[in-house]
Amino acid sequence: MALYAYRCGQDGPVDVRRPIGTAPATVACPTCGDEAERVFTAPMLGFADRTRVAAIDRAEASRTEPTVVSAPPSRATRAPRPAPLDPRTAGLPRP
Repeated sequence: MALYAYRCGQDGPVDVRRPIGTAPATVACPTCGDEAERVFTAPMLGFADRTRVAAIDRAEASRTEPTVVSAPPSRATRAPRPAPLDPRTAGLPRP
């Protein structure tokens, strides 16, 4: 469903939801009943913040173009291990 904008001469802007491509040139104003003419406006694209849009784009791309890893990351790119809290536990086996 698309949101189409109309303007009534007495009541001002009127928004109407219709299936895409089915909006008539005029509609009856819901307040006064006069004819409201269609107004062409910019499309409402990208109202989400950039972080959310980037996450949606990555998720969408992973569906058709997943990233492929051929080898584990090198030691230089791995995150450093956290230091043990107690030096006496440094020699204990790790899981």
